Amino acid sequence: MTVPTALWVSTSTETKGGVSTFVRSMLTTPLREQWGISHVASHRDGSAAAKVVQFLLALVRFTHRMAWRRPTVVHLHVASRGSFFRKATFAGIARAFGVPVVSHVHGAMFDVFYAGSPAVVQWLVRDMLAHSAAVVALGETWAQRLRSIEPRARVSVVPNPIRPVGAAVQPAAGEPVRVLFLGRIEDDKGVFTLIEAWRTMTARLDGRTSAHLTLAGDGEVSRARDLVADLGLEPSVDVTGWVDPRRVPEMLRSSQVLVLASHYEGQPMAVLEAMANGLCVISSPVGGIPEMVGDDAGILVPPGDARRLAEELCDVVENHQRRADLGNAALRRVRDRFDVDVAWREFDGIYRGALR
Repeated sequence: MTVPTALWVSTSTETKGGVSTFVRSMLTTPLREQWGISHVASHRDGSAAAKVVQFLLALVRFTHRMAWRRPTVVHLHVASRGSFFRKATFAGIARAFGVPVVSHVHGAMFDVFYAGSPAVVQWLVRDMLAHSAAVVALGETWAQRLRSIEPRARVSVVPNPIRPVGAAVQPAAGEPVRVLFLGRIEDDKGVFTLIEAWRTMTARLDGRTSAHLTLAGDGEVSRARDLVADLGLEPSVDVTGWVDPRRVPEMLRSSQVLVLASHYEGQPMAVLEAMANGLCVISSPVGGIPEMVGDDAGILVPPGDARRLAEELCDVVENHQRRADLGNAALRRVRDRFDVDVAWREFDGIYRGALR
């Protein structure tokens, strides 16, 4: 009996961001062996020239596979802008060879990208969604948005998966509550709103409870450091810049709260990683985040609302029990809904369905 094979196309597993985290996680599951998964990296971090070279090499490798060792199914990891155009090219090649395509939409602003694109690009988006054997959305909210773009799309919902780690270790008396941001340092991620909220929070606490904020990520690092210095927050705020992914588990294990006050998100891996580590999550009611945290596994603050964010930070920093209860509820939710062992079986079913 021939073993089925799946060819994945995504950004390099060495790049920064949630897609590479997802791919690395799924390639550790039994799905890899059951479907003989191989991976083509169509994008990488680096200069514009390096990215072009990576894409061209990926095209050669992908076309060679189609011609000489044709996979059973192609799984494309799609986001907005350049990612969409790259994956649309691979989808067209796969269709020419008669290979079914699973289009897995990760982008937090895919609907915004679609709405702001010229008519010809909108047609390309609808065509790709309509002709994919399956379209994967990260949550029901995103599934509805994709169906509104293309009603013929065969959409399945598979949340980003993760392995549960365990409950967060709460600080001993006199130790600071450690608050963490993981992501790109930019306005869309709410970083500068968080810094403003931190100033308000520290003034309200007035030394009653100690807290420390770490901002980890690339992007507008200098701007963030300058604002922290201007506001006199350097004793309690550390802007690390980009962090090697191998350090992230340690940073999560030493924290008690994660804040991601974004304006746009899909289903952020930073929130999932925090939940899997039993952290109290403060985030925004955007994208798939409300479905992730549910009614009792996190706090949702409207994007840009520094006053409300400061209030919630004050509460979870001072209220040990509420902080721990929210973190434990988040860990339970991961075990129930987001465990990687559930997700890989979902993809196994999607691949089998794509062949029918």
